[in-house]
Amino acid sequence: MLRPVVGIAPLTPGAMRRAAVLDSAAGVRIPSGIDREAIRFPGFDGELVRTAGSTADLRDGVVLYLHGGGFMCCGLNTHRPVVAGIAKRTGLPVMHVAYRQLPSTSISGSVDDCLGAYRWLLEQGVLPEKVVFVGDSAGGFLVFATALAAVSAGLEVPAGLVGLSPLLDLDCTTKSVHANARRDVIAPVSALIAIGKLGGQTNSPVDGDLAALPPSLLIAAESEVLRVDSEVMAQRLAAAGVPCSLQIWNGQVHAFPAVWPGLPESRAALRDVARFIRTRLDAVPPQAAGESCSGS
Repeated sequence: MLRPVVGIAPLTPGAMRRAAVLDSAAGVRIPSGIDREAIRFPGFDGELVRTAGSTADLRDGVVLYLHGGGFMCCGLNTHRPVVAGIAKRTGLPVMHVAYRQLPSTSISGSVDDCLGAYRWLLEQGVLPEKVVFVGDSAGGFLVFATALAAVSAGLEVPAGLVGLSPLLDLDCTTKSVHANARRDVIAPVSALIAIGKLGGQTNSPVDGDLAALPPSLLIAAESEVLRVDSEVMAQRLAAAGVPCSLQIWNGQVHAFPAVWPGLPESRAALRDVARFIRTRLDAVPPQAAGESCSGS
């Protein structure tokens, strides 16, 4: 059902504008057991999600969640279930960011918004070591790109980074010849190439100076083409001396914990995400540099 729509339909600015209505079409999905607080940033919105009745202070720990959607669709409504799942599993508030997207801004503009949300948390008195970035698909790109932008801006990096099927390399040369290019119908290489062309001049996180990044967790599906990006990033993080864990899940699809957070496998993956978050926020002092990346 997905292949004719995703693999054949041309990706143009007009198509992007139509795709942008997906978040509205999803309706205001409000999972049970959470409280929401609208946050207004300059030019975009955010939402602070807590477990119902929680009085947890942001300064005790917070997750910054950056949703996926190819830099052109999805938002607070589509990703509220996975955000709620993370809030419930960690007991932490989660800042969910509806950053600006294509075609109204470039990928760099999306990064600027995410960095602005991180600055806002710091302005509220939250210490960098009490923040973990999490994102799926294009949001995974923004997780790493925002952390690198923080380094460039002279800010301290967060305590950890989590990418769920992250897009990390806009150069699709390797992905195009990978066996999964013929298997993945949710994130086809043709669409990824088009996004790279329409997104403006943007550096890919895999090509950044990774040595200053914090420990990371990467989760990907065995059959998806973006598995390549996670594997390359894991190798480069290891070479840079950055602690990292890579999980490749069999029998799953692109961004499965975010797309279908209620499935048994997704719940298991999100438990691992929550465990990583709690470990990073409780880590004092930070892990020593030089530890290598492990895979499973």
